[in-house]
Amino acid sequence: MTDLDDDYSLGRVNLRDVPKVSLHDHLDGGLRPATILDLADEAGVSVPETDADDLADWFVSQCNAGNLVDYLSTFDLTTAVMQTDDALERVAREFVHDLADDGVVYGEVRWAPEQHLARGLSLDEAVEAVQAGLEAGVADIERLGRSIRVGQLVTAMRHADRGLEIAQLAVRHRDNGVVGFDIAGAEAGFLPSRHRLAFDYLAQNHLPVTVHAGEADGLASIQSALVDGRALRLGHGVRLAEEIESVRSDDENTYVSLGRLAEWVKDREIALELSPSSNLQTGAIDQWGTEIADHPFDVLYQLGFCVTVNPDNRTQSGTSLTRELALLADAFSYDLADIETFQLNAAQSAFLPLEDREDLVDVISQGFEDAESYGA
Repeated sequence: MTDLDDDYSLGRVNLRDVPKVSLHDHLDGGLRPATILDLADEAGVSVPETDADDLADWFVSQCNAGNLVDYLSTFDLTTAVMQTDDALERVAREFVHDLADDGVVYGEVRWAPEQHLARGLSLDEAVEAVQAGLEAGVADIERLGRSIRVGQLVTAMRHADRGLEIAQLAVRHRDNGVVGFDIAGAEAGFLPSRHRLAFDYLAQNHLPVTVHAGEADGLASIQSALVDGRALRLGHGVRLAEEIESVRSDDENTYVSLGRLAEWVKDREIALELSPSSNLQTGAIDQWGTEIADHPFDVLYQLGFCVTVNPDNRTQSGTSLTRELALLADAFSYDLADIETFQLNAAQSAFLPLEDREDLVDVISQGFEDAESYGA
C-alpha cells in the first residue's frame, strides 16, 4: 500500500523525487491560495475566505459538486485576479516553481487568453505576459541547479465564437513558447465541430492539438475531437471506457471487446490525459463509481491504452501530480515500474520535436533508475 501522507512514498522511493511530465495542467487552476488573496486585494475582487488555508478548503469543497458546470464556476474567482500583465506573470512564474517542487521536468501549461482581457490587455499581450512569467520561473529553477521545461497550450473556450482567432494567436506565438492548442469549458452541447475552421487552420499550419473530450460528454464528443479536431491527445477521454464491454469472465480473467472508436484511439496510441481526482469531482466517472478504485484508469492501462496521469487543476482539486500518482498506486497496487510507464507515455506524447521527446524519455528513464538504486 502507498503511504498517502505528505511524502507520498512508494516503497522506499518518494514519488515527489522521480522525474515527471504534466500534460494537462490549467494555469487558472493552479494558483496558490495566498497569491489569490494578494491579487484579489490589489484588484478589489471579493473572496469567500480571507485565510489562505480556508480558501484552499473552499475550492475543494465547491468543486466536489459532481458536475463540470459547478466545478468550472470556481474559475470566476481565479480568472478575476489574472487580468493584468503583472498578475499573469506572477501566476505563471509561481506555477513553474510549484511544478519543479513537485518533480516535474516538463510541463504544458494550458489557459484561455480570451478570459484575461477585462482590464485592457490584448490577446497578444496576455500571451507575452504568461511567457515572461514562465521564462522567469525556468530561470529561477536553473539558478537552483535544477532543470525544467514548459510550454503554453493556448486554449479557446468551446462555448464562445473566437476559435479561429485563438488558433491564429497560437500559431502567431509558436516561436514564443506556444506548443499547441486546446478547447475547454462546458463540454456537453458544444462539440469540437463548432470550431472546425480553427482546427482546419491549425492543421494547415502544423500546430498540434489536444481537445477536452470524454469528460462531461460521451463518445460523440470524442469522435468529433478526433475527426473535426484532428486531436493528437484527448483531454481526459475517460468516457472512452463506455466502449469497453465485458464479454465473459473466468476465475482469472475478464475478456472484453472494444468499439471501433476505442480501438482507433488504442491502436494509434492517442494519449488519454486522465485526471483521477478531477474526474471524481466532476462526475465524469459516475457510471463506474465514486472512488478512485472505480476509475476506469486501470482497465484502460491493462488494455494497452496510452494513459497519462495529470492534476488538471491543482487548486480546485487540492492535488498535485505526485498525489495523483500516489492515489492510483494505492488504489491499484502499482509499483515504480508502472509509475515510470505513465511518465514515459506522457514524455512520448508531449508536443515537442521528436529529438526533444527522446531526450525527455532518457531523463525519465535515468531518473527512475537512480531512484530505484537509491531506494534499494
